[in-house]
Amino acid sequence: MLKLISWNVNGLRACLNKGFLDYFHAADADVFCLQETKMQPDQAQIDLPGYQQYWNSALKKGYSGTAVFTRLEPLSVQYGIGAEEHEGEGRAITLEFPDFYLVTVYTPNAQRELARIDYRMEWEDAFRAYVKGLDEKKPVVICGDMNVAHQEIDLKNPKTNRGNAGFSDQERGKMTELLDSGFIDTFRWLHPDLTGAYTWWSYMFHAREKNAGWRIDYFLVSERLRDRVQASEIHAEVMGSDHCPVELLLQDASGGKRLSV
Repeated sequence: MLKLISWNVNGLRACLNKGFLDYFHAADADVFCLQETKMQPDQAQIDLPGYQQYWNSALKKGYSGTAVFTRLEPLSVQYGIGAEEHEGEGRAITLEFPDFYLVTVYTPNAQRELARIDYRMEWEDAFRAYVKGLDEKKPVVICGDMNVAHQEIDLKNPKTNRGNAGFSDQERGKMTELLDSGFIDTFRWLHPDLTGAYTWWSYMFHAREKNAGWRIDYFLVSERLRDRVQASEIHAEVMGSDHCPVELLLQDASGGKRLSV
């Protein structure tokens, strides 16, 4: 069984002071993906025996960024989504394994009053083209903060948030397009009617205490990986960020090489 975890840590240096390493070691994941690292790899010493580290940091200090810590040895690693106009913010890393690609992504936020919605739409089209291209070669697992609550069930207050960043018709439509191009939202597939399942809560208004949240962190898989999905879970009990980790258990058909500790 492969255990994959994804977590938007909203600043890894801060999260390291809030129990990140305790959770990392307890989780014992084969691959651990991070978004919004907000750091360069030389800004903190993170010693993880048995894991290789891959970083895609934004050019702008203290902004965006992704990382992957893996004890499965990848066949190849790619940074970005193959589109020069979308590089520089460190938003994606792809690891190729024997029988699937793993893409971790931190999708751009449309921002207040949808100030960046046009860029977001361009990104969505480029990202969808990128993962569809990968999917033509072998199945794909996509994880990360995709900055959209897809359906009304995916946030506490859909009516008052309609049209806001993360719940605009445009962003929701692009998620529908992505899913319709051959991917499954694993959590919603396994838990179709589960309410109150969120992965992000505002720091304001005691939102987390009230569970007034949004589900914007995902594990998507290619349709043909459906039968290998064993579990897709949200770990809302894990603190340290305004997001919580999400987990995917995938039946291991690869015999992928693990790194020696």
